[in-house]
Amino acid sequence: MTATPKGNGFQATITFSNGVAISSAEAFPSEAEAMLAAAQKLLEMPERIQRLVNEARDADTG
Repeated sequence: MTATPKGNGFQATITFSNGVAISSAEAFPSEAEAMLAAAQKLLEMPERIQRLVNEARDADTG
């Protein structure tokens, strides 16, 4: 997970081991707030995370 400058704040990006990256659309006042918001959003979408895990596993065995 990283936070990079965007406009007047920071944008969070979560990059998974298979190279898929999810970035926030909004900017936050601090790096910590951006990362916290990204972590919270990640927890709200367990089905998407599971799909990424399954795809990575299938790619390793395929």
